[in-house]
Amino acid sequence: MIFEGLSDKLQGALSKLKSKGKLTENDVKDAMREVKLALLEADVNFKVVKDFIKVVQERCVGQEVMKSLTPAQHVIKIVNEELTSLMGDVASKVTISPKPPTIIMMVGLQGAGKTTTSGKLGSYFKKQGKKPLLVACDIYRPAAIKQLQVVGEKLDIPVFNMGDKESPINIAKAGLSHAIKNNNDLVIIDTAGRLHIDETLMDELKSIKSEVKPHEILLVVDSMTGQDAVNVSQSFNEALGVDGVILTKLDGDTRGGAALSIRSVVKKPIKFIGMGEKLDDLEPFYPDRMASRILGMGDILSLIEKAQESIDIEKAKELEDKIKKQDLDFEDFLEQMEQIQNMGPLDKILGMLPGMGNIKDQLGDVDLQNGKEIRRTKAIVQSMTIEERRDPSILNASRKKRIAKGSGTTVQDVNRLIKQFNEMKKMMKMFTQTQKSMKKRGGFPGLPFFK
Repeated sequence: MIFEGLSDKLQGALSKLKSKGKLTENDVKDAMREVKLALLEADVNFKVVKDFIKVVQERCVGQEVMKSLTPAQHVIKIVNEELTSLMGDVASKVTISPKPPTIIMMVGLQGAGKTTTSGKLGSYFKKQGKKPLLVACDIYRPAAIKQLQVVGEKLDIPVFNMGDKESPINIAKAGLSHAIKNNNDLVIIDTAGRLHIDETLMDELKSIKSEVKPHEILLVVDSMTGQDAVNVSQSFNEALGVDGVILTKLDGDTRGGAALSIRSVVKKPIKFIGMGEKLDDLEPFYPDRMASRILGMGDILSLIEKAQESIDIEKAKELEDKIKKQDLDFEDFLEQMEQIQNMGPLDKILGMLPGMGNIKDQLGDVDLQNGKEIRRTKAIVQSMTIEERRDPSILNASRKKRIAKGSGTTVQDVNRLIKQFNEMKKMMKMFTQTQKSMKKRGGFPGLPFFK
């Protein structure tokens, strides 16, 4: 789960306050000491941590908290607000030029995922109704042009290139002319990177910037490099002047040092985050949603957006009726596995639900992102009779043996699936309980589960 190490430690430190009635100044200081250690261990910039703790502590020992009826909740609210502020308060959008085409220049070091991210960004804006063009200006890295072409082909986005003999500046200018002639209203320039920052790299990028005058310069950095990502961001910004940052590989970042430090140190917003290897795994960055997820408070808005993109609403309504009646069967289970698989990794989805971030431990070794697991599940379910699918309680030893033989699996595989099915039923029961509490708050439009 994203920022798992940091999230667990912060939630642990703050949960101790919940067991107390009124809070003393020492209670707050003890909790803040643990929060400080958690942030430092997460590779958050030391000055950022120091300033953060100072502000939070000053607010927490003020009259608004000490005289509150629920001081512990008030402290958590303050930490949530300050974490959000640390990452930029509100989402920062890409500047779209009123006179097309909008020009976005992608910069960064080798290995951060710049070329793939260029394609992902094009795909994101294509879904918004734009007509993007990718321009291949990395003439130095072997196969960089071919990589961008492959990405463009998969996403059905045109790629402009002039091979690796022409200068990147001329390619960028020619790419812009091509976009104007072909009515492309968005130009994404994939520039060259280096293994380290050097004068040659920066001079080339400055020349491209001077010639094409991009509306946005977006810096792509690997979030898993922690403070190195912050240092790289600072260097690029000082030399080139960037408009925003795209953090890649955030799905594998258990610490969170880069995401929590960049805004404060570099004074530039994080605009997008890369959340996986798939070509649609790029999301706008919302500081408030990220702070909420770090503190285990969920991210219902992002969950709703993912559900609207991935789930068949009619089927979801049918399933909702079955959940209410506690009438789930193996056919429903298989259908739900496929739909949830479309939304992304299960632990990521559960992390968006308040208080459910750790429920993945109850699901054992179910892996909804594993195509092999889905195929095995289908084989087992399809080897059952209609009666067995609709009433799993009749699955005795002899039936399990027959199903295993028919699906080319083992009895252990069948037993594991039955266990997963029962855990899924428990989880769905928890959804219905969540649904009741959400109704009191007016529900969440667009997501059948929460109406």
